[in-house]
Amino acid sequence: QVQLVESGGGLVQAGGSLRLSCAASGRTFSSYAMGWFRQAPGKEREFVAAINWSGGSTYYADSVKGRFTISRDNAKNTVYLQMNSLKSEDTAVYYCAAGGRIVVVLFTVRYDPDYWGQGTQVTVSS
Repeated sequence: QVQLVESGGGLVQAGGSLRLSCAASGRTFSSYAMGWFRQAPGKEREFVAAINWSGGSTYYADSVKGRFTISRDNAKNTVYLQMNSLKSEDTAVYYCAAGGRIVVVLFTVRYDPDYWGQGTQVTVSS
């Protein structure tokens, strides 16, 4: 079993930056793919970014490509999401995810994780 705890959310002005962190429990953290999803009010949860077990491969939704960076520190059992140039449409609850598989089909990334965190609110004011 893996437990995930997110932190780093908050209120930021448009154009600003935030860094989310996700601390994971479990000895096999370094073997898991990890990722971030988000859910805005009235919308479905959507994929944001994912990273493979070693950190050597990263994947992004088109809406955040070039602005967000996912990274991981396996020694600290932590995955990060650096968010720059934030927009009002980035406002959402952000969820950390672990396990499962990352699949790329016809340039579309699909990530189906096994574990979820509780979420952290990110609000971008315009």
